Amino acid sequence: MKRLPVGALVLALLFLSEVQAQTIRIGELNSYKTFAAFLEPYKKGMELALEEINRAGGVNGSKLELVSREDGGNPGDAVRVAEELISREKVALLTGTFASHVGLAVANLAAQRKIVFIAAEPLTDKIVWENGNRYTFRLRASTYMQTAMLIPEAVKLKKQRWVIVYPNYEYGQSATASFKKLLSKAQPDVQFVGEQAPPLGKIDAGAVVQALIDAKPEAIFSSLFGADLQKFVREGKLRGLFKNTVVFNLLGGEPEYLDPLKDETPEGWWVTGYPWSQIKTPAHQKFLDAYRKKWQDYPRLGSVVGYTTIYSAANALRKARSTDPEKLIAALKGLEMDTPFGPIVYRAVDHQSTMGAYVGQLSAKGGKGSMVNWRFADGANFLPPYEEVRVLRKE
Repeated sequence: MKRLPVGALVLALLFLSEVQAQTIRIGELNSYKTFAAFLEPYKKGMELALEEINRAGGVNGSKLELVSREDGGNPGDAVRVAEELISREKVALLTGTFASHVGLAVANLAAQRKIVFIAAEPLTDKIVWENGNRYTFRLRASTYMQTAMLIPEAVKLKKQRWVIVYPNYEYGQSATASFKKLLSKAQPDVQFVGEQAPPLGKIDAGAVVQALIDAKPEAIFSSLFGADLQKFVREGKLRGLFKNTVVFNLLGGEPEYLDPLKDETPEGWWVTGYPWSQIKTPAHQKFLDAYRKKWQDYPRLGSVVGYTTIYSAANALRKARSTDPEKLIAALKGLEMDTPFGPIVYRAVDHQSTMGAYVGQLSAKGGKGSMVNWRFADGANFLPPYEEVRVLRKE
């Protein structure tokens, strides 16, 4: 092997150091193998944002580089991978995670290691409230927020006998707690007459549906998603659970989980979701056109979340003009930015963004599911007051 002259080697090392100094590394970890339906589009959204930002000159003259890792869908692996991104890859900040219990573990590590963490997808309220810390910020509307968006429709129906079904881990538990609290406050005579909590990804749909039927409900609140939701819908239809029972389902209108139902899509369910083909705002149309041009595919909700996560990091870095964690925290507190869903703010009080969601009903048309009678719910209107948040955060 031919050796480089010492002078050339020194120049090469200096060039490499200069290139590295001009690149800001963003660490990202997620459960790509476990939650592929959401996270494959999420990754495409991230890559689109990264391409746009770097094509426009990067951030304060520096290019952004995304260093992505698989977290295995469990807290232990996620903490190990996050530690690797911090120590070995020297990332400026962390982003990502999907499952709520994984997000909580990484948030705890971020506080210990004093590095900023933008939690993209975990929906548990604890990540910004009871377990919130100064280094963790969260993009998506939480379980509390999305549940609060559905409550007005639930109250209008004046149903007394409710049953609840949820995946038995942090997200489902958090969604259930928020629904019970908010509906009981708005409708004091409500009764919760049954509850089913199957393990995530392992629902025995027949047994769950029969238990709910036996409770003789007037209405159902569900936070099932993915394959669990498909099995629940199929078995519920077969056994007649939904015939005279109104259903509310968090996330049920997201294309990731709605599209696989096809002609099995239940009619009239109230859901939060993303009616991508019907949104005509300029901000969304710009995103939609860019996404379809790059990927020859339509976006899912994960696409919007991934895209907005990277822009959140870029905007924070641009505003801070530094990768120093303290300056990034100051930049993210109160950060205002545009998204495909419209303007958002990262609230200084709890680090929760005001990103909204779409609320509507399900309908099967032409052999596939869609959202109808939908409206956009601004997340800023579905958050508890600052005084309540400060109590939750023990401030």
